[in-house]
Amino acid sequence: MLRRLTLVTRLTLLYALVSALVLSGLGVMVARATLAHFVDLDLSYLQGKASLVQSSLSQDKNPVASEALLAQQMLSHEGLYIALDSAQARKDKIGEIDFSALRDAQIGMGETYDWKSQGLALRGIKVPLANGEQLLLAMDTHHHTHFMRQLRLTLTLYLLCATILSGLLGWWAARRGLAPLRVMHDHARKIDARQLSVRMPTTESSQELAELAQGLNLMLERLENDFERLSEFSGDLAHELRTPITNLLTQTQVTLARERDAEAYREILASNAEEFQRLARMVSDMLYLAKTEHGLELPHRESVMLERETQSLFDFYEAVAEEAGLGLSLQGTATIDGDRVMVQRAISNLLSNALRHANKHSVVSVTILPLSDTVELCVTNEGQQIDAAWIPRLFDRFFRVEKSRPHPQHSGTGLGLSITQSVMIAHGGMIRVVSDQKNTSFTLVFPNHLRRATINT
Repeated sequence: MLRRLTLVTRLTLLYALVSALVLSGLGVMVARATLAHFVDLDLSYLQGKASLVQSSLSQDKNPVASEALLAQQMLSHEGLYIALDSAQARKDKIGEIDFSALRDAQIGMGETYDWKSQGLALRGIKVPLANGEQLLLAMDTHHHTHFMRQLRLTLTLYLLCATILSGLLGWWAARRGLAPLRVMHDHARKIDARQLSVRMPTTESSQELAELAQGLNLMLERLENDFERLSEFSGDLAHELRTPITNLLTQTQVTLARERDAEAYREILASNAEEFQRLARMVSDMLYLAKTEHGLELPHRESVMLERETQSLFDFYEAVAEEAGLGLSLQGTATIDGDRVMVQRAISNLLSNALRHANKHSVVSVTILPLSDTVELCVTNEGQQIDAAWIPRLFDRFFRVEKSRPHPQHSGTGLGLSITQSVMIAHGGMIRVVSDQKNTSFTLVFPNHLRRATINT
């Protein structure tokens, strides 16, 4: 039930409850202190009367005179009752007042005893005399009782009023204190796919709410960046798919426009097959990215000799390198634990990228360097420098920098570096990029799961 209440209501109830408890405790303390004060006053009053009666009785030993003295004291002080208790003359009652309860009470000097008799609230003391008798004194405390009743009623009414007032003040304080939350709520209602730039205010909030607003702003910033990348990815994907589909549609329409011979149809079908292969490769790459980016376990963990996998890729790219007038160089050796196919694909993507952008008559080198904590595989090529502003986006899907490094004769899906990064994440590693005016290096950093490692020079 409490969870369904608003935060302001819960804070109001809590504030009112705390106030009621504090005021109740204060009221109890005031009532007890007042009652203790009355007891001290009554004790002092009774002790004073006892001293006066003792002094009078010591001057006159006559029992008749003693009775007259006691009667005179009671007549001159309303609500005062005195009895002389002895083995020879014991009176249980003085008028309507029964002293038997006081006589039998186990109290000492300086202590009072409260009891009721004939509807009266009495408070009395016992004073022993020198002759073995004891003096019983009691007084009516109705005026104290009436005062305490009125005090308790007043305190109760004050408690109720103060609790209600505290609740109202608590409600006002809670609404005022939580006003920044309502402002944040209003800002949050403005956020949608077209207005991800809205941020929570932090200047007029308390420290706690300012920290919350800063955390939300960081989250919104990440969401805005991811949404922008997703929007760019959607646009790039549509563009990448539109090109081969348009080519297929155009060629098919042109082919159907008039009748052609078998050789022409064969050439058109071969061209269409290339476009289909490009589409299939793009879809396959996207599915591969989806699998690796969802934190899947490596499908086949085994010992992977990096120099062997690199050399096999050299054999595959040798014809491409010779055609472009490029050389291939391999240095170093190391063995890691990982998925051989995934590692081979990551190295292949870097080699393909390096060969595509290397200067003619230069060498694309691969250096394998085993370190104490990591194993690094660095692919370096001579070529035009990559703008530092583009480096953080190199691993975005379909991102290309052809406008700064033009090679129109080569075209890829734009997913190679994204796949390479995903492969490294799946292996618990990372990829680094360094580009200057002379060389560009992509470095695969594998965690240190070495079985053996050496450096070949």
